[in-house]
Amino acid sequence: MVEMSKRVYVKSFGCSANLADGEVITGCLSEAGFEVVDEPQDADILVYNTCAVKSPTENRVMDILRKVPEDKRLVVTGCLPLINFERLQNEVGFDGVAGPAPGSEVVEILRRVAAGQKVILLGDASKPDLCLPRVPLNPIVSIVPINYGCLGNCAYCCVHFARGKLRSYSVDDVIERVRCDLGSGAKEIWLTSQDTACYGRDIGANLAELLRRVCAVEGEFFVRIGMMNPDHVLYILDELVEAYMCSKVFKFLHLPVQSGDDNVLGLMNRHYTAQEFKTIVGAFRKKIPQLTLSTDVICGFPGETPEAFEETKQLILDVQPDIVNVSKFFSRPHTPAEKMVALHPDEVNRRSRELAELAKRLSFGKNRSWIGWEGNVLFDERGKGESLMGRNFAYKPVVVKGETSLLGQFVKMRVVKAFSTYLETEIL
Repeated sequence: MVEMSKRVYVKSFGCSANLADGEVITGCLSEAGFEVVDEPQDADILVYNTCAVKSPTENRVMDILRKVPEDKRLVVTGCLPLINFERLQNEVGFDGVAGPAPGSEVVEILRRVAAGQKVILLGDASKPDLCLPRVPLNPIVSIVPINYGCLGNCAYCCVHFARGKLRSYSVDDVIERVRCDLGSGAKEIWLTSQDTACYGRDIGANLAELLRRVCAVEGEFFVRIGMMNPDHVLYILDELVEAYMCSKVFKFLHLPVQSGDDNVLGLMNRHYTAQEFKTIVGAFRKKIPQLTLSTDVICGFPGETPEAFEETKQLILDVQPDIVNVSKFFSRPHTPAEKMVALHPDEVNRRSRELAELAKRLSFGKNRSWIGWEGNVLFDERGKGESLMGRNFAYKPVVVKGETSLLGQFVKMRVVKAFSTYLETEIL
Protein backbone atom coordinates (compact mmCIF):
# COMPACT_ATOMS: atom_id res chain seq x y z
CA MET A 1 0.00 0.00 0.00
CA VAL A 2 1.35 3.44 -0.98
CA GLU A 3 1.94 5.78 1.96
CA MET A 4 -0.36 8.81 1.93
CA SER A 5 2.68 11.09 2.11
CA LYS A 6 3.78 9.68 -1.24
CA ARG A 7 0.56 10.60 -3.04
CA VAL A 8 0.93 13.83 -4.97
CA TYR A 9 -1.33 15.96 -7.15
CA VAL A 10 0.36 18.32 -9.65
CA LYS A 11 -1.46 21.15 -11.43
CA SER A 12 0.15 23.71 -13.75
CA PHE A 13 -1.22 27.05 -14.93
CA GLY A 14 -0.26 29.57 -17.58
CA CYS A 15 2.04 29.53 -20.60
CA SER A 16 3.42 26.53 -22.46
CA ALA A 17 6.83 27.00 -20.79
CA ASN A 18 5.19 26.62 -17.37
CA LEU A 19 3.25 23.58 -18.60
CA ALA A 20 6.59 22.07 -19.67
CA ASP A 21 7.99 22.77 -16.20
CA GLY A 22 4.97 20.96 -14.74
CA GLU A 23 5.61 17.92 -16.94
CA VAL A 24 9.15 17.76 -15.50
CA ILE A 25 7.87 18.16 -11.93
CA THR A 26 5.52 15.21 -12.47
CA GLY A 27 8.23 13.14 -14.18
CA CYS A 28 10.83 13.71 -11.47
CA LEU A 29 8.38 12.93 -8.67
CA SER A 30 7.18 9.76 -10.41
CA GLU A 31 10.74 8.54 -10.93
CA ALA A 32 11.52 9.25 -7.27
CA GLY A 33 8.71 6.94 -6.13
CA PHE A 34 5.86 9.35 -5.53
CA GLU A 35 2.46 8.32 -6.82
CA VAL A 36 1.02 11.15 -8.92
CA VAL A 37 -2.78 11.06 -8.68
CA ASP A 38 -5.41 12.63 -10.94
CA GLU A 39 -7.57 14.30 -8.30
CA PRO A 40 -6.51 16.62 -5.44
CA GLN A 41 -8.72 14.84 -2.91
CA ASP A 42 -6.71 11.62 -3.45
CA ALA A 43 -3.37 13.27 -2.60
CA ASP A 44 -1.59 14.15 0.61
CA ILE A 45 0.65 16.78 -1.01
CA LEU A 46 -0.65 19.25 -3.59
CA VAL A 47 1.84 20.91 -5.97
CA TYR A 48 0.49 23.99 -7.73
CA ASN A 49 2.80 25.27 -10.46
CA THR A 50 1.52 28.81 -10.71
CA CYS A 51 1.20 31.73 -13.10
CA ALA A 52 0.83 35.41 -12.15
CA VAL A 53 1.42 37.27 -15.41
CA LYS A 54 -1.86 39.22 -15.02
CA SER A 55 -3.89 40.29 -11.99
CA PRO A 56 -6.98 38.18 -12.90
CA THR A 57 -4.74 35.10 -13.32
CA GLU A 58 -3.07 35.71 -9.97
CA ASN A 59 -6.45 36.17 -8.30
CA ARG A 60 -7.79 32.89 -9.72
CA VAL A 61 -4.69 31.01 -8.59
CA MET A 62 -4.77 32.59 -5.13
CA ASP A 63 -8.42 31.60 -4.76
CA ILE A 64 -7.49 27.96 -5.44
CA LEU A 65 -4.55 28.08 -3.02
CA ARG A 66 -6.65 29.59 -0.22
CA LYS A 67 -9.17 26.76 -0.54
CA VAL A 68 -6.66 23.93 -0.05
CA PRO A 69 -7.95 21.80 2.88
CA GLU A 70 -5.93 21.93 6.10
CA ASP A 71 -5.27 18.18 5.99
CA LYS A 72 -3.34 18.58 2.71
CA ARG A 73 0.25 19.76 2.47
CA LEU A 74 0.74 22.49 -0.11
CA VAL A 75 3.78 23.24 -2.28
CA VAL A 76 3.65 26.32 -4.51
CA THR A 77 6.05 26.62 -7.46
CA GLY A 78 6.12 28.68 -10.67
CA CYS A 79 6.10 32.44 -11.17
CA LEU A 80 3.72 33.56 -8.40
CA PRO A 81 6.15 33.07 -5.47
CA LEU A 82 8.71 35.43 -7.03
CA ILE A 83 6.17 37.92 -8.38
CA ASN A 84 4.08 38.40 -5.23
CA PHE A 85 5.59 36.43 -2.35
CA GLU A 86 4.23 38.93 0.18
CA ARG A 87 0.63 38.20 -0.82
CA LEU A 88 1.28 34.46 -0.90
CA GLN A 89 2.74 34.59 2.61
CA ASN A 90 -0.14 36.70 3.96
CA GLU A 91 -3.04 34.78 2.42
CA VAL A 92 -1.98 31.14 1.98
CA GLY A 93 -0.88 28.47 4.44
CA PHE A 94 1.78 26.75 2.37
CA ASP A 95 4.32 24.10 3.38
CA GLY A 96 6.80 24.62 0.57
CA VAL A 97 7.62 27.31 -1.98
CA ALA A 98 9.93 27.38 -4.99
CA GLY A 99 10.27 29.51 -8.11
CA PRO A 100 9.77 28.47 -11.74
CA ALA A 101 11.34 25.33 -13.23
CA PRO A 102 12.52 23.64 -10.04
CA GLY A 103 13.48 20.55 -12.06
CA SER A 104 14.79 17.64 -10.01
CA GLU A 105 15.03 19.85 -6.88
CA VAL A 106 11.27 19.36 -6.46
CA VAL A 107 11.95 15.83 -5.19
CA GLU A 108 13.97 17.02 -2.19
CA ILE A 109 11.44 19.80 -1.52
CA LEU A 110 8.59 17.27 -1.30
CA ARG A 111 10.61 14.85 0.81
CA ARG A 112 11.28 17.63 3.32
CA VAL A 113 7.65 18.75 3.27
CA ALA A 114 6.47 15.16 3.78
CA ALA A 115 8.77 15.01 6.82
CA GLY A 116 7.01 18.02 8.31
CA GLN A 117 9.49 20.77 7.37
CA LYS A 118 8.55 24.14 5.88
CA VAL A 119 10.66 24.79 2.78
CA ILE A 120 11.28 28.12 1.03
CA LEU A 121 13.63 28.04 -1.96
CA LEU A 122 13.54 31.33 -3.85
CA GLY A 123 17.10 31.71 -5.12
CA ASP A 124 18.33 32.59 -8.59
CA ALA A 125 16.23 31.36 -11.52
CA SER A 126 17.36 27.93 -12.67
CA LYS A 127 17.63 26.19 -16.02
CA PRO A 128 17.01 22.47 -15.44
CA ASP A 129 18.54 19.73 -17.54
CA LEU A 130 16.53 19.49 -20.77
CA CYS A 131 16.34 15.70 -20.63
CA LEU A 132 14.97 15.24 -17.11
CA PRO A 133 12.11 12.73 -16.76
CA ARG A 134 8.74 14.06 -17.90
CA VAL A 135 5.11 12.98 -17.94
CA PRO A 136 3.61 14.73 -20.98
CA LEU A 137 0.20 16.35 -20.68
CA ASN A 138 -0.42 15.25 -24.27
CA PRO A 139 1.66 12.33 -25.65
CA ILE A 140 1.32 13.71 -29.18
CA VAL A 141 2.68 17.15 -28.27
CA SER A 142 6.26 17.68 -27.08
CA ILE A 143 6.77 21.03 -25.31
CA VAL A 144 10.47 21.90 -25.54
CA PRO A 145 11.76 24.97 -23.68
CA ILE A 146 14.58 26.44 -25.77
CA ASN A 147 15.51 29.16 -23.29
CA TYR A 148 14.49 30.61 -19.96
CA GLY A 149 14.30 34.32 -19.26
CA CYS A 150 14.42 37.08 -21.86
CA LEU A 151 16.21 40.26 -22.92
CA GLY A 152 13.19 42.53 -22.48
CA ASN A 153 12.33 45.08 -19.81
CA CYS A 154 8.72 45.90 -20.66
CA ALA A 155 7.22 48.47 -18.28
CA TYR A 156 4.18 46.29 -17.50
CA CYS A 157 5.85 42.88 -17.20
CA CYS A 158 6.43 41.13 -13.89
CA VAL A 159 7.48 37.77 -15.37
CA HIS A 160 11.13 38.76 -15.76
CA PHE A 161 11.28 39.04 -11.94
CA ALA A 162 10.46 35.32 -11.86
CA ARG A 163 12.14 33.99 -14.99
CA GLY A 164 15.29 36.14 -14.91
CA LYS A 165 17.87 36.88 -17.56
CA LEU A 166 18.23 34.96 -20.83
CA ARG A 167 19.60 31.42 -20.49
CA SER A 168 19.51 29.43 -23.75
CA TYR A 169 19.97 25.71 -24.24
CA SER A 170 22.50 24.66 -26.85
CA VAL A 171 21.24 23.67 -30.28
CA ASP A 172 22.55 20.15 -29.70
CA ASP A 173 20.65 19.82 -26.40
CA VAL A 174 17.39 20.88 -28.06
CA ILE A 175 17.94 18.46 -30.96
CA GLU A 176 18.60 15.60 -28.54
CA ARG A 177 15.37 16.37 -26.70
CA VAL A 178 13.39 16.58 -29.98
CA ARG A 179 14.75 13.21 -31.16
CA CYS A 180 13.94 11.63 -27.81
CA ASP A 181 10.34 12.90 -27.86
CA LEU A 182 9.76 11.87 -31.47
CA GLY A 183 11.01 8.41 -30.51
CA SER A 184 8.40 8.34 -27.75
CA GLY A 185 5.57 9.04 -30.20
CA ALA A 186 5.32 12.84 -30.34
CA LYS A 187 4.15 14.26 -33.68
CA GLU A 188 4.07 17.96 -32.78
CA ILE A 189 7.03 19.87 -31.34
CA TRP A 190 6.41 23.17 -29.55
CA LEU A 191 9.58 25.26 -29.27
CA THR A 192 8.71 27.54 -26.39
CA SER A 193 10.06 30.28 -24.13
CA GLN A 194 9.18 33.78 -22.90
CA ASP A 195 10.51 35.11 -26.19
CA THR A 196 11.71 32.59 -28.77
CA ALA A 197 13.19 35.33 -30.99
CA CYS A 198 15.93 36.11 -28.47
CA TYR A 199 16.96 32.43 -28.36
CA GLY A 200 20.72 31.97 -28.56
CA ARG A 201 21.75 35.61 -28.18
CA ASP A 202 23.70 34.57 -25.06
CA ILE A 203 25.45 31.59 -26.69
CA GLY A 204 26.18 32.75 -30.25
CA ALA A 205 23.20 31.00 -31.86
CA ASN A 206 19.78 32.13 -33.12
CA LEU A 207 16.25 30.86 -33.67
CA ALA A 208 16.61 30.47 -37.45
CA GLU A 209 19.65 28.24 -37.03
CA LEU A 210 17.85 26.15 -34.41
CA LEU A 211 14.80 25.80 -36.62
CA ARG A 212 16.87 24.56 -39.57
CA ARG A 213 18.49 21.93 -37.35
CA VAL A 214 15.15 20.77 -35.91
CA CYS A 215 13.69 20.43 -39.41
CA ALA A 216 16.64 18.27 -40.42
CA VAL A 217 15.66 15.63 -37.84
CA GLU A 218 14.15 12.60 -39.57
CA GLY A 219 10.46 11.83 -39.13
CA GLU A 220 6.97 13.09 -39.92
CA PHE A 221 6.15 15.90 -37.52
CA PHE A 222 5.21 19.57 -37.26
CA VAL A 223 7.04 22.31 -35.36
CA ARG A 224 5.25 25.22 -33.68
CA ILE A 225 7.30 28.28 -32.80
CA GLY A 226 6.18 30.11 -29.67
CA MET A 227 5.75 33.83 -29.09
CA MET A 228 8.47 36.14 -30.36
CA ASN A 229 8.90 39.87 -29.74
CA PRO A 230 9.26 42.10 -32.82
CA ASP A 231 12.48 43.86 -31.78
CA HIS A 232 14.37 40.57 -31.62
CA VAL A 233 12.83 39.26 -34.84
CA LEU A 234 14.26 42.28 -36.70
CA TYR A 235 17.81 41.01 -36.05
CA ILE A 236 17.16 37.74 -37.90
CA LEU A 237 14.14 38.56 -40.10
CA ASP A 238 15.28 37.33 -43.54
CA GLU A 239 16.96 34.23 -42.10
CA LEU A 240 13.92 33.41 -39.99
CA VAL A 241 11.44 33.77 -42.86
CA GLU A 242 13.61 31.41 -44.89
CA ALA A 243 13.68 28.86 -42.04
CA TYR A 244 9.88 29.06 -41.84
CA MET A 245 9.66 27.81 -45.43
CA CYS A 246 10.45 24.26 -44.27
CA SER A 247 7.39 22.05 -44.72
CA LYS A 248 7.68 20.79 -41.12
CA VAL A 249 7.15 24.27 -39.67
CA PHE A 250 3.60 25.37 -38.87
CA LYS A 251 3.00 28.59 -40.77
CA PHE A 252 2.03 30.29 -37.53
CA LEU A 253 3.50 33.52 -36.21
CA HIS A 254 2.75 34.79 -32.69
CA LEU A 255 4.02 38.36 -32.78
CA PRO A 256 2.65 40.65 -30.04
CA VAL A 257 2.26 44.30 -31.09
CA GLN A 258 0.64 45.45 -27.79
CA SER A 259 -0.19 48.89 -29.25
CA GLY A 260 -0.42 50.53 -32.66
CA ASP A 261 0.78 53.85 -31.28
CA ASP A 262 4.51 54.56 -31.07
CA ASN A 263 4.17 56.85 -28.06
CA VAL A 264 2.43 54.10 -26.10
CA LEU A 265 5.02 51.57 -27.26
CA GLY A 266 7.66 53.91 -25.85
CA LEU A 267 5.83 54.13 -22.52
CA MET A 268 5.61 50.33 -22.51
CA ASN A 269 9.38 50.14 -23.12
CA ARG A 270 8.81 48.07 -26.26
CA HIS A 271 11.79 48.59 -28.53
CA TYR A 272 10.15 48.73 -31.97
CA THR A 273 7.65 50.85 -33.87
CA ALA A 274 4.25 50.02 -35.31
CA GLN A 275 5.78 50.28 -38.78
CA GLU A 276 8.52 47.79 -37.88
CA PHE A 277 5.81 45.37 -36.74
CA LYS A 278 4.12 45.80 -40.13
CA THR A 279 7.46 45.25 -41.88
CA ILE A 280 7.92 41.89 -40.16
CA VAL A 281 4.38 40.78 -41.03
CA GLY A 282 4.88 41.89 -44.64
CA ALA A 283 8.13 39.93 -44.95
CA PHE A 284 6.49 36.74 -43.71
CA ARG A 285 3.34 37.14 -45.82
CA LYS A 286 5.35 37.84 -48.98
CA LYS A 287 6.82 34.33 -48.77
CA ILE A 288 3.93 32.65 -46.88
CA PRO A 289 0.58 34.14 -48.03
CA GLN A 290 -1.49 31.71 -45.90
CA LEU A 291 0.41 32.55 -42.71
CA THR A 292 -1.69 32.47 -39.53
CA LEU A 293 -0.84 35.65 -37.64
CA SER A 294 -1.57 35.91 -33.92
CA THR A 295 -0.93 39.13 -32.03
CA ASP A 296 -1.52 40.56 -28.55
CA VAL A 297 -2.89 43.98 -27.60
CA ILE A 298 -3.05 45.66 -24.18
CA CYS A 299 -6.04 47.99 -23.89
CA GLY A 300 -5.94 50.96 -21.55
CA PHE A 301 -2.22 51.16 -20.84
CA PRO A 302 -1.44 54.36 -18.87
CA GLY A 303 -0.96 57.18 -21.37
CA GLU A 304 -3.10 55.56 -24.08
CA THR A 305 -5.11 58.51 -25.38
CA PRO A 306 -8.31 58.08 -27.42
CA GLU A 307 -6.21 58.87 -30.50
CA ALA A 308 -3.66 56.20 -29.55
CA PHE A 309 -6.43 53.63 -29.19
CA GLU A 310 -7.70 54.58 -32.66
CA GLU A 311 -4.16 54.01 -33.98
CA THR A 312 -4.25 50.50 -32.51
CA LYS A 313 -7.62 49.77 -34.09
CA GLN A 314 -6.34 51.06 -37.44
CA LEU A 315 -3.23 48.88 -37.23
CA ILE A 316 -5.39 45.81 -36.57
CA LEU A 317 -7.58 46.73 -39.57
CA ASP A 318 -4.50 47.27 -41.75
CA VAL A 319 -2.69 44.08 -40.75
CA GLN A 320 -5.77 41.82 -40.41
CA PRO A 321 -4.42 39.25 -37.94
CA ASP A 322 -6.12 35.87 -37.70
CA ILE A 323 -6.06 36.07 -33.91
CA VAL A 324 -5.95 39.10 -31.60
CA ASN A 325 -5.49 38.32 -27.91
CA VAL A 326 -6.99 41.37 -26.20
CA SER A 327 -5.96 42.10 -22.59
CA LYS A 328 -7.01 44.90 -20.29
CA PHE A 329 -4.14 46.66 -18.55
CA PHE A 330 -3.64 45.66 -14.91
CA SER A 331 -0.68 47.01 -12.97
CA ARG A 332 1.66 44.37 -11.57
CA PRO A 333 3.83 44.56 -8.45
CA HIS A 334 7.18 46.39 -8.67
CA THR A 335 6.85 47.26 -12.38
CA PRO A 336 7.37 50.80 -13.74
CA ALA A 337 3.76 50.82 -15.00
CA GLU A 338 2.52 50.37 -11.43
CA LYS A 339 3.56 53.98 -10.73
CA MET A 340 1.85 55.39 -13.85
CA VAL A 341 -1.54 57.11 -13.80
CA ALA A 342 -4.20 54.51 -14.66
CA LEU A 343 -7.12 55.10 -17.00
CA HIS A 344 -10.66 54.84 -15.64
CA PRO A 345 -11.72 51.16 -15.54
CA ASP A 346 -14.94 51.90 -17.45
CA GLU A 347 -12.93 53.32 -20.35
CA VAL A 348 -10.53 50.38 -20.30
CA ASN A 349 -13.52 47.99 -20.40
CA ARG A 350 -15.11 49.90 -23.28
CA ARG A 351 -11.94 49.82 -25.37
CA SER A 352 -11.40 46.16 -24.61
CA ARG A 353 -14.94 45.24 -25.71
CA GLU A 354 -14.63 47.30 -28.89
CA LEU A 355 -11.33 45.73 -29.88
CA ALA A 356 -12.49 42.20 -28.99
CA GLU A 357 -15.55 42.61 -31.24
CA LEU A 358 -13.34 43.81 -34.09
CA ALA A 359 -10.97 40.88 -33.55
CA LYS A 360 -13.82 38.37 -33.61
CA ARG A 361 -15.12 39.76 -36.93
CA LEU A 362 -11.66 39.58 -38.48
CA SER A 363 -11.09 36.01 -37.22
CA PHE A 364 -14.38 34.85 -38.70
CA GLY A 365 -13.60 36.51 -42.03
CA LYS A 366 -10.14 34.94 -42.14
CA ASN A 367 -11.52 31.49 -41.32
CA ARG A 368 -14.26 31.72 -43.96
CA SER A 369 -11.54 32.00 -46.61
CA TRP A 370 -10.48 28.42 -45.72
CA ILE A 371 -13.83 26.85 -46.69
CA GLY A 372 -13.16 24.30 -49.43
CA TRP A 373 -9.47 23.89 -48.53
CA GLU A 374 -8.18 20.32 -48.76
CA GLY A 375 -5.03 18.97 -47.17
CA ASN A 376 -3.40 17.06 -44.34
CA VAL A 377 -4.38 17.66 -40.73
CA LEU A 378 -2.60 16.35 -37.64
CA PHE A 379 -5.19 15.47 -34.99
CA ASP A 380 -3.54 16.23 -31.67
CA GLU A 381 -6.26 16.44 -28.98
CA ARG A 382 -9.74 15.30 -28.03
CA GLY A 383 -12.51 17.86 -28.47
CA LYS A 384 -15.98 18.07 -26.98
CA GLY A 385 -18.04 14.90 -27.09
CA GLU A 386 -17.18 12.55 -29.94
CA SER A 387 -14.86 14.97 -31.75
CA LEU A 388 -11.18 15.56 -32.33
CA MET A 389 -9.21 18.77 -32.70
CA GLY A 390 -6.30 19.03 -35.08
CA ARG A 391 -4.13 21.54 -36.94
CA ASN A 392 -3.41 22.06 -40.59
CA PHE A 393 -0.12 23.38 -42.00
CA ALA A 394 -1.02 26.94 -40.93
CA TYR A 395 -1.89 25.81 -37.39
CA LYS A 396 -5.57 26.49 -37.99
CA PRO A 397 -7.72 24.66 -35.41
CA VAL A 398 -9.65 21.95 -37.24
CA VAL A 399 -12.50 19.86 -35.82
CA VAL A 400 -13.87 16.54 -37.06
CA LYS A 401 -16.89 14.89 -35.44
CA GLY A 402 -17.33 11.19 -34.70
CA GLU A 403 -13.78 10.14 -35.65
CA THR A 404 -11.98 9.68 -32.34
CA SER A 405 -9.75 6.91 -33.73
CA LEU A 406 -7.74 9.46 -35.74
CA LEU A 407 -5.86 10.87 -32.74
CA GLY A 408 -2.15 11.26 -33.54
CA GLN A 409 -2.65 10.70 -37.27
CA PHE A 410 -2.11 12.85 -40.35
CA VAL A 411 -5.37 12.70 -42.33
CA LYS A 412 -6.45 14.37 -45.58
CA MET A 413 -9.44 16.60 -44.82
CA ARG A 414 -11.73 19.17 -46.44
CA VAL A 415 -12.95 22.31 -44.64
CA VAL A 416 -16.77 22.50 -44.87
CA LYS A 417 -17.67 25.20 -42.34
CA ALA A 418 -15.98 28.10 -40.57
CA PHE A 419 -16.40 29.64 -37.13
CA SER A 420 -14.46 32.49 -35.53
CA THR A 421 -12.24 30.10 -33.54
CA TYR A 422 -12.08 26.91 -35.61
CA LEU A 423 -12.77 25.13 -38.90
CA GLU A 424 -15.13 22.15 -39.28
CA THR A 425 -13.94 19.41 -41.63
CA GLU A 426 -14.81 16.11 -43.23
CA ILE A 427 -12.54 13.22 -44.24
CA LEU A 428 -11.65 12.96 -47.92
